[in-house]
Amino acid sequence: MLASFVMRAQQNEVSLSWETDFNTAKLKAKKSNKPILMLFTGSDWCPPCKLLKKDFFNSSKFIAKADNFVLLLVDFPKNKKALSKLQETQNKQLNLDYGVRSLPTLIAVNYQGHIINKIKDYNAQRNTSSHFNFIENVLKSNL
Repeated sequence: MLASFVMRAQQNEVSLSWETDFNTAKLKAKKSNKPILMLFTGSDWCPPCKLLKKDFFNSSKFIAKADNFVLLLVDFPKNKKALSKLQETQNKQLNLDYGVRSLPTLIAVNYQGHIINKIKDYNAQRNTSSHFNFIENVLKSNL
């Protein structure tokens, strides 16, 4: 049973397809008429970011909704070797363009890059209900 759980958890993590280039994400969003869900994160050092990934993004509830979005990862790892210089520059520019001041931050935008909605932070209570409300509201506004 434990092996089944571990395999399912690994499958959940693998099933999400994250873009890392904003222009590619915008093209996919335009073609598919889906909003872009941008995750601003510090994947290798930010404790709330790691918890949000585990509790929200790797949940079966989110995975069931993920196909309604073009997912864009905007990462700021401490390990500078994890990103190319080009990717690091692009991520810093997105951070400036969207005024992100804390991690994690989720921003939903349309294919033109216009903000639909934004939610920031994740707390120690590990309650994902506001994040699920956020994505539901984004989906409703994108109809």
